[in-house]
Amino acid sequence: MKIFILFLCFFHIYFDAFMQPTPPKRELRAVWIATVANTDFPTKKNLHPFQQQEEFSKLLEKHQEIGINAVIVQVRPSTDAFYHSDRELWSEWLTGKQGSSPKPFYDPLAFMIEEAHKRGMEFHAWFNPYRAIYDTTARKQMIHNEHITNRKPEWFIQYGKNKYFNPAIPQVRQYITDIIADVVSRYPIDAVHFDDYFYPYPIAGIAFDDAQSFEKYKGNLTNISDWRRGNVNLLIESISNKIKEIKPKVKFGVSPFGIWRNQRDDVQGSQTTTGTTSYEHLYADIRLWLKNGWIDYVVPQVYFHHQFKPAPYPSLLNWWASNSFGRHLYIGQAAYKIGSKTDTLWQNFGEMPAQLRLNRQYKEVQGSVFFSSKSLTNKSLTIADSLKNDFYKYPALVPLMAWKDNLPPNAPTNLQVSKSYKSAYLTWQKPTRAKDGDEAAYYVIYRFLQDEQIDLSNPAKIVGIRREQGEFFIDKHVQEGCAYRYLVTAVDNLHNESQASKAVVILYPQSSWTDFLRVFMEIYLKKVKT
Repeated sequence: MKIFILFLCFFHIYFDAFMQPTPPKRELRAVWIATVANTDFPTKKNLHPFQQQEEFSKLLEKHQEIGINAVIVQVRPSTDAFYHSDRELWSEWLTGKQGSSPKPFYDPLAFMIEEAHKRGMEFHAWFNPYRAIYDTTARKQMIHNEHITNRKPEWFIQYGKNKYFNPAIPQVRQYITDIIADVVSRYPIDAVHFDDYFYPYPIAGIAFDDAQSFEKYKGNLTNISDWRRGNVNLLIESISNKIKEIKPKVKFGVSPFGIWRNQRDDVQGSQTTTGTTSYEHLYADIRLWLKNGWIDYVVPQVYFHHQFKPAPYPSLLNWWASNSFGRHLYIGQAAYKIGSKTDTLWQNFGEMPAQLRLNRQYKEVQGSVFFSSKSLTNKSLTIADSLKNDFYKYPALVPLMAWKDNLPPNAPTNLQVSKSYKSAYLTWQKPTRAKDGDEAAYYVIYRFLQDEQIDLSNPAKIVGIRREQGEFFIDKHVQEGCAYRYLVTAVDNLHNESQASKAVVILYPQSSWTDFLRVFMEIYLKKVKT
């Protein structure tokens, strides 16, 4: 009987390993949470703050169940704020009226960061740097008198339905840099994030009216396209330097349009033939920013199907992997296109899993970001189930950025394990600060069979990640008759992992009628007392 129990123990542990490959231990698994036009959060304007908080917390819980370990939340959709600011007005998407604060008052950004960190998720603050008014025709009567477009009208250009900052004006670049610096200095965000909106996407037959600015600020340049790219370069470099000056460990990332340049226009470009590119039309030279180290990560929006001939997914993936210059590369995934009625290619529900599998064939690709939140929580789609039960079945730590911090924390000490009915209770002591002053931000608990080789690179051996206050963990999933070894590591805010705890503890969690009767009597006596 004992041999049979041991067989079941080993079968339970190793069955999954034989059935499918183990996912990477380090991988960014993120989702965009859009606030503009109440796309993802909050679901409508002017909800009571308690409702807003409940919505956001439940949203994070859903993503946590899927396996998400980072959220990219839009905190400045249109020169407005989802946080307390002396510089810009409260967002209408939050309170229903631009400039009106939440009542009763709370700071949404502070709350969202705390909720994300509580669940072990990185919080990336997503800013739209240049968009000033989203759809002026619909909001003509809703723009506050103190809005920056009214205070500094000379800084803005109307283009189509939207109003944009003029990137050529030095004071504009300084203003935007100061906005970012204010948030970085006051909030414990993990990253600053920009999307693909720099100069606006071209509208057929309408020119972006910056000819006068070109004449004023062009210097020795004669090509207006080069000049525009130069304006954006100045902003990106300025913000990069400012973040490093204030908090060097805060990351800076950009999510550009999926195509830098076509090879027909530049031998360094991708094998694509699209009509729009980031370089020519949005004046965003993302390849230069990566090469110069101005940004820490890039999330190209590779929102194309394998069979989309002008820009097939495999070709673009290969190009970005070859042009990331050692910075982190995460792929923007078009979860919103799955099952599309208009783009029939996406009616193949195997496309997204195929893209994720292909991603993992490239060592340069260190994760994915899904657009957008509601696409993952939509029960009619299958992608969330695929993530939860397959791709993200085991937990993953966020990839390391050695250029920002490569010093791991000290290891936890004095690991102790006690046995109770079908569970194990672990405690340990918090490690001392590392040489750079960093403390442990969270702990990773590993469990191995007694005779199994220790391999901390295998995420299947992670039984828990402890992020809340307190150095303890309860393993409620032990198997009868198994003998285990537990190890605990400490991880800092930039996800450097310590060596394992010195104490290696062997535990034999075996249930018996004696254990059962003891637990039964404990429960019975508690009921009698109450």
